[in-house]
Amino acid sequence: MTSTHTCSLIPPLVFFSFLWSSALCFQPLFSLVGDSSTHLEITQRALLYKSAEVCRALASAEGRDFSLTIDDSLTSSEVQRACSTSGSTLLSTVMFQTAITNIYLSNAAIDVALALDERVHFDDEEFQGGRDVITAGVSAVKASVKLENFVAGRLNLGFVCHTLQDFYSHSNWVELGNKAPYSTLIRPDQQLENLAGSSVPTCRSCIDGDCTDNILPDVLQQGLLTSGYFNLFSSAKPAGKCSHGGAFDKTSLRDPVGGISKDDPGSPHGALHHQAAALAVNATIELLEDIRLAVGDKNFLRLMGLSQSSVLCFVIDTTGSMRDDIAEAKRVSFSIIDSKRGTQEEPSAYILVPFNDPGFGPLLITTDADVFKANINRLTASGGGDIPELCLSGLQLALAAAPPSSEIFVFTDAPAKDAHLKGAITALIESSKSVVTFMLTDVTASRRRRREAQGGTLRVMSQLDAQLYRELAQASGGQAIEVTKSDLTLATSVIEDSSAPAVVTLIQAIRKPGKPDTFSFQVDGSMRNLTAYITGAASLTFNLTSSSGTSQGSSQPSGPLGTFSTVGNLRRFSLHTDNQTGLWEISVNSNDPYSLKVTGQSSVNFIFNLMEVHEGGHRGYSLKEGRPLTGGNASLLVTVTGSDAAKLTEVTLVEGSGSRQVNGSIRALGNSNYLVTFPNVPEGEFSVRLRGEESASTPSRSTSAPGTFQRQANTQIKTSSISVSVQANATSVEPGSTISVPFTVSSTADGVVNASATGTYSVRVSNDQGYTSTAPATVTLGDGGTANGTVELMVPGTAASGSAVTLTVEAAKDADVNYAVLRLALAAKVTDVSGPVCQMISISDACPSSSALCSSAQWQFSAQLTDGANGTGIDSVSVRQGNGTLNTSQQVGAAGENVTMVTFSASCCAQTVELVAVDQAGNVGTCRGQAKIEQPTTLAPPPGITTASAVQTTSTWWPMTSTGCPPLTMSSFLWIGVAVSLLSL
Repeated sequence: MTSTHTCSLIPPLVFFSFLWSSALCFQPLFSLVGDSSTHLEITQRALLYKSAEVCRALASAEGRDFSLTIDDSLTSSEVQRACSTSGSTLLSTVMFQTAITNIYLSNAAIDVALALDERVHFDDEEFQGGRDVITAGVSAVKASVKLENFVAGRLNLGFVCHTLQDFYSHSNWVELGNKAPYSTLIRPDQQLENLAGSSVPTCRSCIDGDCTDNILPDVLQQGLLTSGYFNLFSSAKPAGKCSHGGAFDKTSLRDPVGGISKDDPGSPHGALHHQAAALAVNATIELLEDIRLAVGDKNFLRLMGLSQSSVLCFVIDTTGSMRDDIAEAKRVSFSIIDSKRGTQEEPSAYILVPFNDPGFGPLLITTDADVFKANINRLTASGGGDIPELCLSGLQLALAAAPPSSEIFVFTDAPAKDAHLKGAITALIESSKSVVTFMLTDVTASRRRRREAQGGTLRVMSQLDAQLYRELAQASGGQAIEVTKSDLTLATSVIEDSSAPAVVTLIQAIRKPGKPDTFSFQVDGSMRNLTAYITGAASLTFNLTSSSGTSQGSSQPSGPLGTFSTVGNLRRFSLHTDNQTGLWEISVNSNDPYSLKVTGQSSVNFIFNLMEVHEGGHRGYSLKEGRPLTGGNASLLVTVTGSDAAKLTEVTLVEGSGSRQVNGSIRALGNSNYLVTFPNVPEGEFSVRLRGEESASTPSRSTSAPGTFQRQANTQIKTSSISVSVQANATSVEPGSTISVPFTVSSTADGVVNASATGTYSVRVSNDQGYTSTAPATVTLGDGGTANGTVELMVPGTAASGSAVTLTVEAAKDADVNYAVLRLALAAKVTDVSGPVCQMISISDACPSSSALCSSAQWQFSAQLTDGANGTGIDSVSVRQGNGTLNTSQQVGAAGENVTMVTFSASCCAQTVELVAVDQAGNVGTCRGQAKIEQPTTLAPPPGITTASAVQTTSTWWPMTSTGCPPLTMSSFLWIGVAVSLLSL
């Protein structure tokens, strides 16, 4: 009788033997050099690989096919399509690609925000400091996912990936001949070993610029780990130590001269660049596996943004007159939930923020529809006698918490008491690219506020009050829908429209002041369910003309091109395209302000981010927070989603309320990414519109290809002559601490700092959590046309680790405003670094040796899990491998510690189990067990017969003949005779 089992105290780590071929450096985003791999590439490849692996595991567990070949050439479209379970041809990859983009943009931000912090780059032999950065960051990621705050989780994940990846470029791990990642970097319970001492020489000077052999032989022979020293300003470094190297590194000019970095092929050790990049990819995959085990497969995919639907987000006024509005918000949200639950169209998350006066919040963010239902069901209408409410405070919470490009619906019938937050709200809209639509009830025709009784509460909103909401809606690409309370049910169809999959915008425009105008838009072959929305005065008329010349006017509610309805100031036109691809036109006739928006459903879409060039040790492009500068150049990183065969032909900045256009120069970067530059952007508000071509057939698409397509971004881009920048000295803040955030305000002319400028600028600072902060109310420009200030932000000790705070710094002079948005992760100090410990108790009920009998037998595995005397305690236990029933119970151990007892029962047809235990700090441990197998009864052979010369049949031993068969006896012949007789019958 035998049994086998293994119990592991550490998480299983996955090693990958493949090498990644790449054509782009450890530059932040895209290379200015050539044949090198960037942080963008390294991070994206790892994210796609691990996402595909997790989808494959889920498909296997659910008995579904998974046909995608997982290799180093994956695209987001391929992974999204392979991970989809709906079978629909309409699959949007916007959320997935946006999540990936946000992760690698936060990765790249480290080279700007913390360029001189040796810990985050593993410079100056800061191995313990670098590992501490990784430990804190990984803990914060896991805590964020536990709170279902995936936005904060992606922010932290990008930071951690940068530090981990830099280890392979900045240390001598590759030169030591290592072919696998250094797993100890993500295992804080293990000791960092074989580090070169502070007084141990590690390098000799490069000869004539050749640094191939500059690491000392003793260092390589002893396997000592070192990294290069780096400094932009000083050449000082310990005697005999290696430098990072490169034109910006002053230490590389001091003996020993040269360096060992592998950032790109032109670096001192550039010949090893691709090996370092390959290890960085595999190390990132290993890190993602650790996070996956801690949070579970489904939450891991949520962290990756692998969902077909956006969030359902409501910000709701709960004051006395809002009873009908709250009831309608409940109705429409419940309708969406009930009709889409369990499908690919189910919202990826639910966000709810109530507000009134004097309070707002709390913020609810959950992936559980029933939790959302219960919370919105508890909303009641009460109070609110002084009319204005804290609408923008509630909206600020939602904008900061929602994923980028979300659609947020605000229900109110009152003006905003916190109108001073308009700038902060606009900044969050522009940086998150979220769309805000206001459902405004009972707005009066008067421009002045008057008091009238409604539901026992004095409430009214004038046209001037509503104008604030209109301007915020227009900035986001949303709408301000003004209806009576009795008609609200008819207007909420726009919410149901937005919850459909793969919604794209073809065109949007604003005319303020109003004037008659004609707008054209391209309808392509992939487009489904086109809808036009027009908001404006009751006197507005319009006429729509299809690509075939068929027309329908506003006097025809139903006609050859579709049907439309009017409720309040909204006209909703559902179009019947009937495969009429080509150029359509819509003419609007009104002298009052109006807005137009045409949407449809298509897999092909795009995302964009404002970029700026930065100098220094890693010269290149990074994310630009705030508005582009008036008269200067603007750069966009544009990514086409949903198609691997689409090619951009035109990217234009289109004036939001006029006819001006600025055409951009397009540079293809590969993987559906494009760098688009615009010269001399004029003053004004613009949105991004692109046109492109897709080939008739692509391997990743089963729908008809769009051919020539047009898409437009929702968010407006506004230029400014003010520059605002913030300089945080950390990526995270510990609850209970205060962080100082320096900021700089500059005046610019034609996109550059105006050194001769003077003047005083007003400063406004806010944060979404309402934390206490101090900052100067004004700053005055000094020498060089700049002014400096500092924000002191106090984070309370009650703040949850894994959450985040979004700080907005605005500077204004007259009507010109610009801002900087800083997102800081909140991370408690990590004290528990050891994973749960597994101790097997028993494996009972042996399984039969014959597989034919397995279904009739069961086996059971029992173990106890502890987290040590100083641990945070077991949080969850799950089955990673195996098919059976898991039961857990809690006990108190002999030493008073908490003990989790686990019992796993399974059919003998599934004879192995691997359990994953996660403690409260996110540390992972595993427990493995295998069923015992029954063995045949063994009898001793008769005297004089050895086992080497005999065989056993049932319970009798027979001596072996020279042929290897038992000898024939009389009884043998007798049995043979019986067999022959039976056969003859």
